[in-house]
Amino acid sequence: MFPEVLEAVREVQLPLLAALLLLGAAAKASPRAAGTGVSVLLPERLRRPVTLATCLLEAALAVALLTATGLLGEAARVLTALMFAASVVLLLVARRRDPEAGCGCFGGLSRTPIGWRTLTRAGLLAVGAAAAIGLAPTGWGVASAPTATHGVVLGVQLLVLALLSPELREAADRFTTREPCAVREVSERRVLRRLRGSEVWRTNVKVMLKNDPEETWRHGCWRFLRYDGLRHGRRVDVVYGVRIDGPRRTGVRAVLVDRESGTVIASFGAVTTLDLQGPPRRLPRPREAARRDEAQGRGGARPGTLAKEFPGESGRGLPDEVRASGPVV
Repeated sequence: MFPEVLEAVREVQLPLLAALLLLGAAAKASPRAAGTGVSVLLPERLRRPVTLATCLLEAALAVALLTATGLLGEAARVLTALMFAASVVLLLVARRRDPEAGCGCFGGLSRTPIGWRTLTRAGLLAVGAAAAIGLAPTGWGVASAPTATHGVVLGVQLLVLALLSPELREAADRFTTREPCAVREVSERRVLRRLRGSEVWRTNVKVMLKNDPEETWRHGCWRFLRYDGLRHGRRVDVVYGVRIDGPRRTGVRAVLVDRESGTVIASFGAVTTLDLQGPPRRLPRPREAARRDEAQGRGGARPGTLAKEFPGESGRGLPDEVRASGPVV
């Protein structure tokens, strides 16, 4: 009986380790994973490349544990054991360097400071990988033909890993309590993707001199980006406001500000020559407004101020936070 249980314990390690490595690789592919775990030991410019290299290594080892046989399969198991053993040492060094750093084992989800549970888990996984050395079946062979003993062993090991995984509590907290948008972490890449996919961006891209922002800042639920622009021979600041949450269709705002006079000459990315007496109830769509402006420009009309004041967030202009963010110069 005992030899059968021991053999089942060894065999279960192969599909279990492969699954954990695949999850870790997928999590490390996220941009948020670059500043966690052992990457804090590296210079800023190397963190992202090393994280991606680790991601590829884990994915390759996972595939090898599931499918490789013979010498290649043995090499994959040895490398997996060495990787987890080395991670214990590196996590100890990272904790000493930055006591608040997360392990980064599962990317941005592993932000709980490195503690005894994380170190114990890495040590147990190293032992599990070492125990699988010398087995004949592949991980896929074990997973495709499990026995009752395999199921019991796997259940016990999953319970132990759950107790040693602070990520589960982190994931549960994120699922049950959503962070307010004012404090939620959002990557710059996601903000730029949302901005450049909007009609407001496409309407005003001809005004901008560069595709990279001169300045970015955040205020509350909005991320602001300032671009250098040229309109009718005059230098302007193109300021976009990207809502961190909310519908994509209404999540992007823009104003064009004359750099010399500070006059707002556009809103919603819709350039206009009409001098409105107050905040408009309804603005034309950006492309329609741009066509009107071009027609007015050929007629020699002077650019005017689109609105005398910005309406609040319930209106259709830029939110009140843009004024609190400081002048655009």
